[in-house]
Amino acid sequence: MFRLANRTDLLGVITMSSTTVDPTPAPPRGTGVAGRKLWTSIVDSFDLDEHELVLLRQAARTVDLLEELESEITSGGSMVDSPQGRKANPAAVEARAQRITLARLLSVLRLPAGEVGDEPANARPRRRVGVRGTYGIRGAVS
Repeated sequence: MFRLANRTDLLGVITMSSTTVDPTPAPPRGTGVAGRKLWTSIVDSFDLDEHELVLLRQAARTVDLLEELESEITSGGSMVDSPQGRKANPAAVEARAQRITLARLLSVLRLPAGEVGDEPANARPRRRVGVRGTYGIRGAVS
């Protein structure tokens, strides 16, 4: 990938020169081991647009948060005592919500699963679709 840079020579004429830009973006600052692993596995395999990198940053942070929550669940157990009696560990509840968030972030990226040609001949093509429209009643006149 090249970036064009404007330069002015001795006569005041603007010339264009190209400089090489590192095509692999670095993981976000503060990313943990699990987040970095996810980041590098995707960035090394795919060329992502800026909006996709934003989603991947959030996915990497979510993976790191899940690691923290899992260690909390491991040390405290899945159930905790409260004044109202035994209840689910709040970290387990939050981990469930974060898993749903991670699944949604990764599904929006629309990364292919497997190698090219692994899909059956009658498989539906993956396509990028926009936000769903408003829901209506089928067969109703609008």
